[in-house]
Formats: sequence, structure tokens, C-alpha cells
Amino acid sequence: MHELVVVENVSLDGVAQSPGRPDEDTRGGFALGGWASRLLADDPEAVQAAVGGQGRTAAMLFGRRTYHDLVGHWLGTDEPNPFTEVLRSTPKFVTSRSGEPRGGLPWPNSQLLVGEAVQTVAALKQRGEGELVVLGSLSLVRELTAAGLVDRFVLTTLPVVLGRGTRLFGGTALDLRVESSTTSAGGGVVASYRVRRR
Repeated sequence: MHELVVVENVSLDGVAQSPGRPDEDTRGGFALGGWASRLLADDPEAVQAAVGGQGRTAAMLFGRRTYHDLVGHWLGTDEPNPFTEVLRSTPKFVTSRSGEPRGGLPWPNSQLLVGEAVQTVAALKQRGEGELVVLGSLSLVRELTAAGLVDRFVLTTLPVVLGRGTRLFGGTALDLRVESSTTSAGGGVVASYRVRRR
């Protein structure tokens, strides 16, 4: 069975919206996009700790919007980056309630999961081994968390309070056990949290 692992950047007040670029996700009038990129540019130690577990990734899971934005950004740029080969070669699953998204699934090793995410991801977890990693995809993460499908969170918590924006955890209560934790010289905390089943 796949282990479902959520990997996110979060602020001290729990915001995970639009960490990468100013225009990444402006829903709700969010104008602070790119907040994590700015901090991580000065904290390579935190970046290294966050990507340290990539070797265990068997497949990746995305919501439709994040697939096009995140995968499209990193595979569509000529700039050298540490994510290109991993994103190109790793199997990618994309959830969609309504079928093939506009523009299709243009990146290699991509497969569509059509239907309600909770059902399609629960079935996907049963079919494979290794880590099934979710990057970004806040709406999807909240759904899967509420349904009890997330096994572990790997969070890079950065020393900033944003005061607004979509927070990673909605109204779902969780008991978590810290598996590992690293604090960088720049103040970023990279921690792995195992979900304790109630």
C-alpha cells in the first residue's frame, strides 16, 4: 500500500497559499505570493533538508490546478533546477472530478484520476508501494486529510507571519507524532509528522 505524504511550505501562522511566485494563487485577493521562495533563497540548508527524502518517492499526486502550475513551471523552464528530472521521470497522478482538464496532461508519466478525489485516491493507495507524495494542492490536501487518507506531513515552516491566506489545516483535528526535525541556521524548521490514527 502507498504511504500518502503531504509536502508543503507553511508560515508560522499556518498559511500555505502561493509559496512559490507572486501570481501562483491569488484567490481571495491574496497578494503575498512568493513568500516562501524569498525566504528559501537565503536558506539553502532548509531547502536541502526538505528535498532530502525525494529518493523514496514512488509517485506524485496533484490537483489539476497545481499539476498545470507547478509541474508546468518546472518542466517548462530552461533554467537549471533540482526538480526537473524528478518531475519528469516520476509517475504523476492528477485528480479531476469532471474528466480531462483543458489542455490535457502534457507532461510525461501523467495519468488522470477521474471522480471524487477521496474515492480515487483511496483506491490508488491500495494499488502501489512506496511514498505517494502530494505537493501543493491545498484543496486536495484538505479533502484527503479530512477523509483520514494522509499518513504523514513533511512541513517546512518558515519564520514569517502572513496574517492572511489559505491555511494548510482547515477544520480537521489531527494528532501528530514528530518523526524527525531539523532547524536551519536561517530559522526554517523541516519536520516530518506521522498522523496518529484515532
